Amino acid sequence: MAGESSPPDRRALIVLAWLWVGAPLGYGLYELVLKAEQLFTG
Repeated sequence: MAGESSPPDRRALIVLAWLWVGAPLGYGLYELVLKAEQLFTG
């Protein structure tokens, strides 16, 4: 076990990746709701 090293901590990378995908997705869903509201309410 002396030669084994623990894997690098990738929590920051995972959070960054989720933000990279989640921010545009959230904005797109927000815009979709606004457009759908305009479509159905006139």
